[in-house]
Amino acid sequence: MLFQIPPALRGNPTSFNGHFYGRNGESIGALNLNEIETIRNQNTLEDWSAKICEKASIADLDLKAIRFARKQYKKKNPKKTEEIDEWDDATFLNKVKVCIKGRITNSSLLLLGKEESEHFLSPAVARISWILQDESGEKRDYQHFGPPLILSITRIYKKIQNLTYRYMSNNSLFPTEVTKYDPWVIRELLNNCIAHQDYTKGGRINLVEEPDSLLFTNLGHFIPGSVEKVLLQDAPQEQYRNPFLAQAMVNLNMIDTIGSGIRKIFKIQCRRFFPMPDYDLSVQDKVKVRLYGKILDENYTRHLIEKTDIPLMDVVGLDKIQKKRPISEEEVKRLKALRLIEGRRPNLFVSAKIAAITGDKAAYIKYRGFDRGYYKKLIILYLEKFGQAKRADIEKLLVDKVSDVLTMKQKNNLVRNLLQEMKVEGSINTSGTTRSAKWILTRKELEEKN
Repeated sequence: MLFQIPPALRGNPTSFNGHFYGRNGESIGALNLNEIETIRNQNTLEDWSAKICEKASIADLDLKAIRFARKQYKKKNPKKTEEIDEWDDATFLNKVKVCIKGRITNSSLLLLGKEESEHFLSPAVARISWILQDESGEKRDYQHFGPPLILSITRIYKKIQNLTYRYMSNNSLFPTEVTKYDPWVIRELLNNCIAHQDYTKGGRINLVEEPDSLLFTNLGHFIPGSVEKVLLQDAPQEQYRNPFLAQAMVNLNMIDTIGSGIRKIFKIQCRRFFPMPDYDLSVQDKVKVRLYGKILDENYTRHLIEKTDIPLMDVVGLDKIQKKRPISEEEVKRLKALRLIEGRRPNLFVSAKIAAITGDKAAYIKYRGFDRGYYKKLIILYLEKFGQAKRADIEKLLVDKVSDVLTMKQKNNLVRNLLQEMKVEGSINTSGTTRSAKWILTRKELEEKN
């Protein structure tokens, strides 16, 4: 039997009984709103960043920004320095693909426009807001930055309190000193926000500075789908939201030409022994990236990278466990196969192998806990000494010895299960009514002890 299936009509999502479906791996699943919107826009797909501003002219561009752009283009093309110097501004702007045949585009105004020229982009908002927050989330200061964004990046960076951070290395008596944030990483994240912002939504880019982290947000869904996909692929994306703008920013040395910026950010954080950035894609049509400015665990991540040569994706998996973040079943299997983690989901922790490397064996025992036999011996020793015990007494005895990855409720359930196991085994039993029952050693256990 042969099925002949025609291709889907361009710009029309395929429906069945009023519902839209598409491939999801090897299965068929419902299309989400972003996928439906992408399909419907196939016939009318327009690059906002390449749109011509008919009423704008080269006089609406900032001369200081153009001079800075020339310097950046020379860095990108050092062999063309003399040739670039001979170009007038109009020729230069066409060559770097910011303008189209001398006509001013949205990208021109966004990157090089005068501050007062922002109205040409309306209803789009060409603005980045820097907001300073304290530990309680209260705003302490703020400032808005508009065009030319090629210059605003440096101005925003100067607002950030990039103080010196000190931590002790196991191999030195002197502290290691680094800045809280790597300057290249800050600029890369800000430039990514500019390149991938959905300007048709009329929102702004935000940079929220908190005591120990920076939060970057921009509008528009994350086109690759997941950060893991970007890290594994390590290649340019097939699709960009603002291709004309992205190409101009590549030409002006603002973003990476090979699409490996995110992977480089992760590697820099690794080399600095800082936590990996957190990409929050939970809000529809919004991307949040948190960059940490301090070490969350002074042993695990730092010494893991120093003394074990494991792939970046496994470091990312361990970083999730350090932060008590969700981790996929595939990541769990891979890390367990390497004997890097122990425990059961969701109570996973870094294994003794890493504890041995870091010298933090005490912390490992605290999270790993002891085996059930050890707890049972403690209960028997307690009953031998005091003769009897309420369940609350036994909980008090064991609660600080049980793994710290368990909640208090889980710890209490463990004690209850231990008591029932020991009762079935015949080593202990209850005495008295249910409400005031006390646990005692059985005659069998006492005879064996004697």
